[in-house]
Amino acid sequence: MRLIIAEKPSLARAIAEALPGRPAREDGALVVGDTTVTWCLGHLLEQAPPDAYDPALKQWRLDHLPILPAEWKLMPRPRARGQLAVIRRLLKSAREVVHAGDPDREGQLLVQEVIEHLGWRGEVSRLLVSDLNRPAVQRALSRLEDNARYQPLYRAAESRARADWLYGINLTRAWTLTGRQAGHDGVLSVGRVQTPVLGLVVRRDAEIRDFAPRPFFVLWVDLEVEGGQLRAWWQPGETHPLDDQGRLLVREPAADLAERLPGAGGRLVRLESRDKRQAPPLPYSLSALQVDAARRFGLSAKAVLDICQRLYERHKLITYPRSDCRYLPEEHFASARATLEGACRQDDTLRDWLAGADFSRRSRAWNDKQVGAHHALAPTGKPADTSRLEKAEADVFRLIARNVLAQFYPPLATREVKAEFAVAGEAFRARGQEILAPGWKPLFTTREEAPPLPPLTEGEPCRVREAGVEDRETRPPEPFTDASLIKAMMNIGRHVEDPAVRRTLREHDGLGTEATRAGIIETLVERGYLVRRAKALRATRLGSALIASLPDAVGRPERTALWEQRLAAIAEAGDDPAPFLASLVEDLRGLLTSADAGGLRQALATARGEEPAAAGRAPARRRGNASRRRRGSGASRSGRSRSSS
Repeated sequence: MRLIIAEKPSLARAIAEALPGRPAREDGALVVGDTTVTWCLGHLLEQAPPDAYDPALKQWRLDHLPILPAEWKLMPRPRARGQLAVIRRLLKSAREVVHAGDPDREGQLLVQEVIEHLGWRGEVSRLLVSDLNRPAVQRALSRLEDNARYQPLYRAAESRARADWLYGINLTRAWTLTGRQAGHDGVLSVGRVQTPVLGLVVRRDAEIRDFAPRPFFVLWVDLEVEGGQLRAWWQPGETHPLDDQGRLLVREPAADLAERLPGAGGRLVRLESRDKRQAPPLPYSLSALQVDAARRFGLSAKAVLDICQRLYERHKLITYPRSDCRYLPEEHFASARATLEGACRQDDTLRDWLAGADFSRRSRAWNDKQVGAHHALAPTGKPADTSRLEKAEADVFRLIARNVLAQFYPPLATREVKAEFAVAGEAFRARGQEILAPGWKPLFTTREEAPPLPPLTEGEPCRVREAGVEDRETRPPEPFTDASLIKAMMNIGRHVEDPAVRRTLREHDGLGTEATRAGIIETLVERGYLVRRAKALRATRLGSALIASLPDAVGRPERTALWEQRLAAIAEAGDDPAPFLASLVEDLRGLLTSADAGGLRQALATARGEEPAAAGRAPARRRGNASRRRRGSGASRSGRSRSSS
C-alpha cells in the first residue's frame, strides 16, 4: 500500500479525487486502488510542557529557570489522538509513504514530525500541492520528489519550534512570577515575535502622544503663462528660518512677499520633462494582499487570511494562499489565458478586465528564479460565480484575479514635468503629471497624482494673478492599522536603528511569516495588549507596561529578524541548528537576570495606554492547569495555522 499523508482533510480529498479510480471512505482515510490517503488536522503533535521533563516544573518558580530540555519531547494534542492512531495503524501496512504537507516550512514540519514520531524508517517521498484543482494535483502527483531534499527545511522548522518554546516558556514564567511580586495577578506573555510587534505599536503610540505640533507656512502663487494657468510654490532660501525639511517656521517673510507679488512678472527659468513607463503591480503575496484589502475594504489581516483559506480549500478558486512570493512559474504563462478566461467567465467586472488583456504580453512576473516553495496567489481557472460568494470573498478574489490580469496590460506611460519660475528675485516651483497611456491603471483605484501643467517653454514669461499664505502645522505619525502593521512586519528593517543590522536584514526582511502575521495581531488583541479603535490598533496600559518592563532588545525587532536569518541559513544552506540554539540559551540567561519586580511595579503604575474593550477577553489569569499556562510560552497552531508568539 502507498500511504499519502496530507496536512488536512481538504487536501486529502483533492489528492484522492485526482487519483485514477473512485475513492472509498474508511475510518480517517480515503482509499483509491492501492493508495490510501489520510490526513493530519493541523498539528497533531506539540512541544511537551515543562512538567513532562520533570514533574517539579509544573509549579512556576523563578529558581527553576531557565528550563532547558536535554532531549526534546513531543506529545499528542488533546483532540488529535484519534487521527494519530489512524495514521499509526496505516503505517504498519504501508510499503511507501508520501509526505503531502503544505509547501512551506511549517507544512514540512507538521507531517514529517508525525512520520518520525510514529517510528517510520522507510523511504519518504514529497508531494507539493499549491493548487487544489484536479489537473494541478495530477501534475503534482506525477512529480514526486525525495523528501530527504527537504530535510533542511524540516530542521529549520523544528529549530524554530524549539527556540520559540525556550524563549516563550522561560521569559513568560520569569515576567509572570516577577509580576506577581509586583502585584499583578495575570500571565505576562512574552514571545519572540508577538513582543516586538507589540513594541512597534507601543512606540508609535508614544510618538503620537508626545508629539508637539509645530507651525510652518507655505506661500503659493497662481501664475498666468502663455498656455494657461498653474499654481507654484515659493522655495524660501537658507537666510530664512527653516526646519530640516526646508519648511518655513515664521509667517512674516511669506506674508510680506505675498503682498508684493500680485501683478509681478517673471520667467520660466528651468523646465524638466521626463517620460516614465511603469510596469503593472506584481501578483499578490499573502501579506501584500492583506495590506491592500485592509486599505480598500477595511478587512482585518485575519479576515483576509480566513477568506483566502476558504477560496483555496472550499471554493478551489485560488492557488495556495500562504505565500510570501509575488512571482509566477514560467510554465504557467502558456496556460494563463485559458486559466483567466475560466476564472473570469461568470463575473461582469472580471470579464471587462479580461477583455482588455493582451495575452501576447509577458511581464516580469513570470520568473522561476524568484519562485521558491510557492508562487504568488493566482486564480486556478475554476469559474468564479461571485454571486454565490460572500461579498468579502468576491472582493478579495477580484483583487487576486486583477493583479494577475494586469500582467497582460501595457505599462502605464506618464510624463512628469517640473518647472521653476523666477519672480521678484524668488524661486517658485510647480510640478505636474500627464498620463500618456493608461495601461493597467484603469484596473486599479489609485491615489490622484499631480494634475498636468499647461504647455510650457523654457524662458517664457509669466505673471502672478494671485498669491496666498497657508498656515499649516506638522502632524504626528498615524496610529498603526492592520494594513500598516502588516506592512511594518513585512519591511521590519525600516524600523531598525542600527545601520549595520539594517543592511544585514535587507535579504531577510520580515517579522513573522505570511501564515502567522494575522494571528500575531489577533493574539495581542485577545491577550489584552492591543485594542482596536475604529481601524486603529492601539496599545493598552498593560501592553505598554510590559514593554517598559522588558529589556529593550526583547521589545524590538532586531533579535527575531536575525533569528529568521539564522533559520533561513538552516533551511537553505543546511547550517547545523546546534549553534543557533546554543546562542539562544546564552542570550536567555542574560535576559532572565533582567526580571525585576521593582521595575515592573513602576511600569504597571506609570504606563499610559488604552483600556481593553469591555467585550474583549481579559488577560489570562493564573491557572492551575499547566497546559493552559502554556499559552504564554510561544506559538500555537489551531487547526490550520501556527501563530509564532
